[in-house]
Amino acid sequence: MKKIAVFCGASIGFNPIYKDEAQRVGAFFGKNNIGLVYGGGKIGMMGALADELLKHKGEVIGIIPHLLKNEEVVHSELSQLIETKTMSTRKVKISKLVDGYIALAGGFGTLDEIFEALTLGQLGIESKPIGLLNTQGFFSPMLAQLDLMVEEGFLKKANRDMVLVSDNIEELIELMYLYKAPKMTKIVNTVVKK
Repeated sequence: MKKIAVFCGASIGFNPIYKDEAQRVGAFFGKNNIGLVYGGGKIGMMGALADELLKHKGEVIGIIPHLLKNEEVVHSELSQLIETKTMSTRKVKISKLVDGYIALAGGFGTLDEIFEALTLGQLGIESKPIGLLNTQGFFSPMLAQLDLMVEEGFLKKANRDMVLVSDNIEELIELMYLYKAPKMTKIVNTVVKK
């Protein structure tokens, strides 16, 4: 994988372990010549990740919609900054540039981005690996919700299995390299007669 999109918080969170993990990801990308595509911010988890990769002379591409671009937020030392008109066009641009996706700790934006990637995979539009770096169990409640969705018949097990999970970046990248997208099956609506 040459480039990976990483979605993470514009906040640093309350526990320093999340920032430390973002920095570990940045260092790992740098040592393994993996380019970063992300939201373009200099603050929060995004800033910690980008700063660390830049210290390792790695490639860092920021993609930011015009409405979010301001001096307090945008990282000024990126390899490349791409400005888009909307959030939707930002997602399309990211998709075209990357070989996979990873989510670190974050909020609504992080979940929006990673679930969009999962939806594209579920529909067979993309077949890229999608990973969650489950630092200190951050994503465990969400993973339990996905399991419940399978149990209740709202999510296929094959689609649940698209979510690659680890609590360390080395193992997560290994899982991503080994990933094989599920085969698409025709969606059939069933009606239960009373």
